[in-house]
Formats: sequence, structure tokens, C-alpha cells
Amino acid sequence: MQRWDGIEAIPAGLDASVVTIGNFDGVHRGHGAVLEAAVNVAREAGAMAVALTFHPHPAQVHRPEAAPELLTGLADKLDLLAEHGLDATLVIDYTLDFAAQDASTFVQRYLVDALKARAVVVGADVRFGRGNSGDRTTMTELGHRHGFDVHVVHDVADPGERRWSSTWVRELLAAGNVEAATEVLGRPHRMRGVVVRGHARGRDLGFPTANLDADASGAVPADGVYAGWLLRRPGAETGERMPAALSVGTNPTFDGLVRQVEAHVLGRWDLELYGEEVVVEFSHLLRPTVRFEGIDALVRQMQQDVRDAADRLDVPEPDYPTPEQVRTWTS
Repeated sequence: MQRWDGIEAIPAGLDASVVTIGNFDGVHRGHGAVLEAAVNVAREAGAMAVALTFHPHPAQVHRPEAAPELLTGLADKLDLLAEHGLDATLVIDYTLDFAAQDASTFVQRYLVDALKARAVVVGADVRFGRGNSGDRTTMTELGHRHGFDVHVVHDVADPGERRWSSTWVRELLAAGNVEAATEVLGRPHRMRGVVVRGHARGRDLGFPTANLDADASGAVPADGVYAGWLLRRPGAETGERMPAALSVGTNPTFDGLVRQVEAHVLGRWDLELYGEEVVVEFSHLLRPTVRFEGIDALVRQMQQDVRDAADRLDVPEPDYPTPEQVRTWTS
């Protein structure tokens, strides 16, 4: 998939596209339905399938003090958009000046003049233009004026469930319900960050962890211990996807104050990940974060966490040292 940063990056030879517009935070199954429709329409029309998205998220510009925690950073959003078969994504630098354009000007400049849109595919709740004044009816009217078709994809949900949305995923993650979040997303929730040095307590206890830096992208789930995966060199042909036990919290046993996201790759003591960018995926909640009285109790629980993670991920259970052995190493 091509990435175009601003309309200046659009190839001069582009003569026809089918465009879909959105923030696409999380690229959940509702987004997937719109993206799939855009790709299908593009293939039938012999045109490029293009997503037009914004960075930063509009809420971070208009109301930064109340902006929601984003489900995906830009790198992961682009990777996920590519997985849906798009030919290109146009990333617009979202500023107050950009937001001041009226709906008609936006369509003329970006969809008609820049992208040569032959059709536009949008969700039923699409809003665009100054003050979100444009909606699907506006888009249809502008399509008649400029000669492009408009396809509206209505809300998508499982029978009896609420519509799939980024807001719902945030609520599920805040409750630690990563299994339900997986259902709405169509994949495990992920975070991306650089591995930094921590207190090395996990290594001392026999369970070395990769600590994500404080600027890691992706919404942080509720405090707890999770089964999941660590992706090394994500997106590369040489990448590795390794089963892991993931911890979110402040390490209350050690009176920690800073909330951290840590990943222990099951059965691996040989990994040196400092300075690498990795992705972690949250598959199952194993237990809430609790404070333990003493190292022995903590190590026993960590061993159980590893067994539970291996079971939930359906991978072999690795061997681990006993608490007594660990105590001789740390004494």
C-alpha cells in the first residue's frame, strides 16, 4: 500500500480513485466493512482504492484536554488499513486551518481535484467540513454536482449487539475485557513501543520482561495480567510472533508508582530487546493485579500465570525455576 503524506504526494498520473474517509481509530470490524466495500467498488471501476485519514486525530486538535486515548498509533493504523487491500492511504495533517474548510471546499479540493474520485464510500455516520456540517446527504448532493457516486455502508454489528465502534472498544479495554475487544476489532488489541530498561526485577525473579516506553502507542488496557503475543520486527519478513504473558500496572508488591506495560516471552531468557520497537497483542485476561506478601508467593503466581498463558494461547508450557532456586539467585 502506498502512503501519501498530503495531496502534494499524490502521483501526477492518478486518473481515478474510489475514496473512503475516516479517522479509522482501531480499524475495527465496522471500519472493515466500509474498507471492504471501497476496495470492491474500486476493483469493479478499475480505479485505485484510497483511504483518506487524518493525523493527528481531530479530537486532539479541537479538545486536547478531553481527547480519548487512541486505540492505534499512525503506524499500526496504516498497517491495518493495508491489510484490508487498499492501494493507498492519503494522510492529511489535521490543523485548525484544515478544519475551517467548508464541506464543499473539502470535497472539491481533496476528492475531486486531488484524488479524481469516481466514487466515495462512507459509513452512515460520516461527518466532514467545518463544524462537521457535512453528512451523508451532503456527500450525495456533492456527488451529483461533481459526477461521483456515493455508497453508504450502514452500521454493522453482531445480532443483538450494539454497533461496532472505537468508543465501545475503549470501554471494553478499560474494563480489561480484551476478549470482547477482540470480537469488535476482529483481531487482538495491540500496543507498539520501544523496549526500555526497567528495574530488572523480572529477570532477577526468573521472568525477564520487555518494558514498553511511556510513549508507546495504543490504548492501555485495565491493570492486570494477560496472555498475548510479542511481535519482534513487526511487519518485516524476518519478524517473530512469540507467545507472552503481559502485565499492566504499577507492580504493587514492590510499591511501584509508575504504570507500566511489560511482556515476558514464554520460556525465553536469551532475548535482548532494549532499544527495539515491538508490538504486543492482548488476547486474554488472566487475573487482576494484586499485591503479594513476599517473593515466594509472587514467583509461584508468576509460574501459574505462565502456565495459564500457555494454556490460553495453546502453546507448550515452558519449564521454569522453583521459588527456592530464584531465592538463591537473588540473595
